[in-house]
Amino acid sequence: MAVKTVLEAVREGMAEEMERDDRVVILGEDVGIMGGAFRATEGFLARFGEERIIDMPLAETGIVGIAIGMAINGMLPIAEIQFADFIFSAYDQIVSEAAKFRYRSAGAYGCPIVVRAPWGAGVHGGLYHSQSIEVQFAHIPGLVVVAPSTPYDAKGLIKSSIRSEDPVIFLEHKRTYRLIKGEVPDGDFTVPLGQADVKREGSDITVVAYGLMVHYALEAAEVLDKEGVGVEVIDLRTLLPLDKETVLSSVKKTGKALIVYEDNLTLGYGAELSAILASEAFEYLDGPVMRVASPDIPSMPFHPSMEFNCLPNPEKIADALRTLAAY
Repeated sequence: MAVKTVLEAVREGMAEEMERDDRVVILGEDVGIMGGAFRATEGFLARFGEERIIDMPLAETGIVGIAIGMAINGMLPIAEIQFADFIFSAYDQIVSEAAKFRYRSAGAYGCPIVVRAPWGAGVHGGLYHSQSIEVQFAHIPGLVVVAPSTPYDAKGLIKSSIRSEDPVIFLEHKRTYRLIKGEVPDGDFTVPLGQADVKREGSDITVVAYGLMVHYALEAAEVLDKEGVGVEVIDLRTLLPLDKETVLSSVKKTGKALIVYEDNLTLGYGAELSAILASEAFEYLDGPVMRVASPDIPSMPFHPSMEFNCLPNPEKIADALRTLAAY
């Protein structure tokens, strides 16, 4: 057991899978000599060689398209999108091709690729380096969408994703890369796909979050605890498939729900969660299902103070929790 960052956990998980199975390859922009924009593949070129660590041109369509070709020919490719904002040129390959293999073959074969994408704001990345892309892919049957928040989950989920027989969009929040640290077991372990985790138990209000927002929710929960309000924090970890049972069980216990996500409020991931709770937990609710999210703006501002004001933060979450507690 050792304390690691999220970035170190992702790196370690990929390296272990490459050691375990020589079919695993990594391709993307600057993943080789440079070791990746965030150094997620640092040292991999020397360790695994240029036939398994492949530097690609600045063409996301080609990166994902070639990964699909590799997958259907028996390999296990990890395609890195340098920033999640760049993924949209590969959207057709992911949605129209990778996501459809299981269905079009009547279940005979899948498309085992992992598309890694650093996402989210809070790092002053501005217009093209701050987007939340999860809802565009969580809408697509045939994909698995993963968004870990801790080093333990990041390592366990990247290993499960590489072993999955179907395509996985693996979202790594950039701000958590070096900020969030935690204990990670040595050696081989996995975290199941499609299984949420109760990060903090409470009896009065349920907060549902993922990625960086899990940590902000935990900070807000500590504040509310001092005010006599018990907040349960659920980390979804996997957005598709959604672990409805864990969410519903918690909300049925607490009677109140707050959904926190970094994406724009309107039609964000929290809208679907709200609809599920309204239809399947209505008789248990003692207050409205509330959301804390970013405003509906075209892009995250570059200026630090503007970015801070747009993003959800522990203070905004705590205020929403107080509102819910008053019902």
